[in-house]
Amino acid sequence: MLKNRTTAEKLFDWGNIALMLVICFLTIYPIWYVIVNSFNEGQDAMRGGIYWLPRVFSLDNYKTVFQNKGLMTAMGITVAKTVVGTALHVFFTAMVAYAFSRKELVGRTLYMYIGTVTLFFSGGLIPYYLLIRDLGLLDSFWVYIFPAMFSFFDLIIFLAFFRELPEGLEEAARIDGANDFKIFYRIIIPCSMPVIATISLFHGVYQWNDYFTAVIFTNNPDLQPIQTFLYRIVALSGSNQIASMVPDNVVRKVTSQSVKLATMVVATLPIVIVYPFLQKYFVKGFMIGSIKG
Repeated sequence: MLKNRTTAEKLFDWGNIALMLVICFLTIYPIWYVIVNSFNEGQDAMRGGIYWLPRVFSLDNYKTVFQNKGLMTAMGITVAKTVVGTALHVFFTAMVAYAFSRKELVGRTLYMYIGTVTLFFSGGLIPYYLLIRDLGLLDSFWVYIFPAMFSFFDLIIFLAFFRELPEGLEEAARIDGANDFKIFYRIIIPCSMPVIATISLFHGVYQWNDYFTAVIFTNNPDLQPIQTFLYRIVALSGSNQIASMVPDNVVRKVTSQSVKLATMVVATLPIVIVYPFLQKYFVKGFMIGSIKG
């Protein structure tokens, strides 16, 4: 059947392939450009003309990055808030979604209406700031964790998955004397790994990339994550801050631009490495509720 395709169909396919290659190139090349220039000597990179491979290979940019205590502290904060925030977000959101999936929950329809409104409307930044202040979360590590423990959008994804689980699982557990908490821990969670991986990827990427929370709610430099550290280098006092980062023995070999590029790679690489391991669960989780049977 494929051999009998018309010339127009073949041209259409080749056109699609060419278009996809162009899109892939436009997506991947900027990342490759940043990586290549981050491995090039800073002074030499200022001459330009580096597009595919480093002209003067050097690790001085990365030495500068990893020798900076402030950046290492920021990396530690980022890892901690990503791990702790994602674990608590998944657990709390799954627990609420499980309660929503119970038909005997009183006021379930009202709660759904209220939650749906929050998907489209919010109180605004100033009321949110006042709330965070009154809760005592300003300049606290927990400002990254507590406000992000629940998402109604993620609840909907969990809810769609829980509704597809066989009711016989819970009925059998209740016959054996299990209560709701034991059913949730021993049955629901182990059966929900695809959707848990999907939500973990969603929220993990959010926690890793979030810089705005630290900009608004923290003044303590020891609490800033890596993305806020990078933001302040690129957007604020970048040159002065980078100058203080550079060790004396490499001061002539790096520039503010080359250190910025190395910092970008360090800030982005970990989450890029994690993604392929969760991709199969990510795709499966996205299909939740779309196909029955």
